[in-house]
Amino acid sequence: MTVRNWSCFAFPFAFFLMLTAIAPLFSHAAERHATTGRIEIEKVAGGLDVPWGLAFLPNGGFLVTLREGQLIHFDARGRRQSVDGVPDVYAKGQGGLLDVAVARDFNLSREIFLTYSKPGSWGSAGTVFAIATLSEDASRLESLRTVFEMDPPGRGGRHFGSRIAESHAGEIFISLGERGDRPEAQNLDSHHGAVVRLRRDGSVPDDNPFAARSGAKPEIWSYGHRNPQGADFDAEGNLWVVEHGARGGDEINRIGKGQNFGWPVISYGRHYSGAKIGIGTAKEGMEQPEFYWDPSIAPSGMAIYSGKLWPDWTGHFFVGSLKFDMISRLDPDGGLTEAERLEYPETERVRDVVEAPDGSIWFLSEGKSAIYRISPAH
Repeated sequence: MTVRNWSCFAFPFAFFLMLTAIAPLFSHAAERHATTGRIEIEKVAGGLDVPWGLAFLPNGGFLVTLREGQLIHFDARGRRQSVDGVPDVYAKGQGGLLDVAVARDFNLSREIFLTYSKPGSWGSAGTVFAIATLSEDASRLESLRTVFEMDPPGRGGRHFGSRIAESHAGEIFISLGERGDRPEAQNLDSHHGAVVRLRRDGSVPDDNPFAARSGAKPEIWSYGHRNPQGADFDAEGNLWVVEHGARGGDEINRIGKGQNFGWPVISYGRHYSGAKIGIGTAKEGMEQPEFYWDPSIAPSGMAIYSGKLWPDWTGHFFVGSLKFDMISRLDPDGGLTEAERLEYPETERVRDVVEAPDGSIWFLSEGKSAIYRISPAH
């Protein structure tokens, strides 16, 4: 299974430092119950205004993005500092500083990845992917460079996406919302509502499905998405994305090369007005979701679990819910099904879910302005 932003690192001593140094700073652990048995939920840090993305560093520290435009570094002892050099962001509506990921070769490159909404002309804004070097003292970003920009940018403050997933081959996948302009999700001449695939230098792999098609955006890997805000790779290297529907029809999709996921032609939901979306739930040439929620849970970050601390959860999907204040656990055996809802006082507007290097499950709570850690009860 993928441990996001860490799968190539093997630092047991750093793991030990992380656990022994940070754990004493956690507030008192609250004991909760899940179907696997007793668990503990510990508050790692609070006072975070709309946290959006979380990524672990190989030295026991981690990074958190705040949507208003701050990047926060926590060291292995839990001490925090703001990181300078963050680009200007369009911090309106759902826009702002969004995801953060740590390059697989961080120990050599010290590079981190960011997505954010960039302000454009005449009130426009679009999702941007950038790479920067984190200074040795983690106090600033250096050599920040824009690698990819959504084209066209779009208007308004809705549906920017966006999650970053780096494959084991080093390719970058970025999920992009359709910016509230529904028909654009079916337009290959637009990045709206797409998952794009590119190299670290921004170049397009020759085997991208539309790289040779005249008029199509060559970065597009899949399209027909509404607003995908969670992404992770499974143990076999398959990319999975979770995305918002409208009123119903939130989806988990297994992403394949050149696939069309149907928005807004097909959907299992309805418009917020109650009106029908498109032609119904199916059309030839358009993919069906592996799982969908109706009513909507407003899904956000997603982690596919390795099984390190809970073997019974190996390969299970953990999806944060902004609407129902919980984490949805889905069992992949025999097809994805929702096995339980981890719903506790701490799980208020869960924005991101990440597996930590030690196998614990961390999540960001917008409602509590905090980071929490789930581990087995002692």
